[in-house]
Amino acid sequence: MATKLQVACSRQGPDQYTCSVSSKKIRKSIKRFRRKVGSFLMPYVAPFVLRRLSASWDVHVIDQENFDEVLAAKGCLWTLWHGRMIAGLPHHDGYPFKVLVSPSKDGDLMDTLLPKFGMSVIRGSSSRTGARALRQMLRSLRGGGIVVVTPDGPRGPRHSGSAGVVWLARATGYPILPCGFVAEPAWRVNSWDAFTIPKWRSKLAVVYEKPIYVNRNATDEELKLAHEQFRSALLAAERRGFQYLGVQPDWPEEDLEEHWFPYAGEQAEGGA
Repeated sequence: MATKLQVACSRQGPDQYTCSVSSKKIRKSIKRFRRKVGSFLMPYVAPFVLRRLSASWDVHVIDQENFDEVLAAKGCLWTLWHGRMIAGLPHHDGYPFKVLVSPSKDGDLMDTLLPKFGMSVIRGSSSRTGARALRQMLRSLRGGGIVVVTPDGPRGPRHSGSAGVVWLARATGYPILPCGFVAEPAWRVNSWDAFTIPKWRSKLAVVYEKPIYVNRNATDEELKLAHEQFRSALLAAERRGFQYLGVQPDWPEEDLEEHWFPYAGEQAEGGA
């Protein structure tokens, strides 16, 4: 699509005209052009860059047996915080993961990127096409799939979450696996989730907490307890990762309670 620039011209004489273009308008046009080029190239460049980058990471896995347990179960809800997706997913290249991704422009990038790592995508979120995404997740789990969910995605606040994960665990009988991914050094985007991209030769701690099982006959009170247990385990996984690397967490403790959504019944979960 062509960019239109407004040119101001004034007549100085019988055959003389002076024209000028605002430098501010030119800068805006250049910025729009860069965004369009970036949006076009990103799906092709990002997988190559991420694969090369992740190949350099020094990965340290903590409690691998917990991951092996859910693999043996032939199905699970594999959970991590939204800001750790780039740190966590490349390490699991080739696993038959099905990742919940929001039907947004940001989700479009993940829709292109994730299949490059052998993963499939379920489009949906708690605010848009949630019921359809929930049905797809149920089918995937009942067929023995591994569904990846970011409980605070796609819009946050950071470390928040709804009740979809524990509801799905009760409906299917499959476990929840809380995972933590901590990298140092890393780039942290100035976004609501402090989106983390490990740097070249970064040290990456991968932490698998114990799987959480929810009884199919669980009462509302039991679901509330499972909900709290699940969120606490996700935070514990990250704390253990930071401790292993000998660095402080990149989130303030005082924000945790403020941004946590208590259990409020059956609803679809967030996505990337």
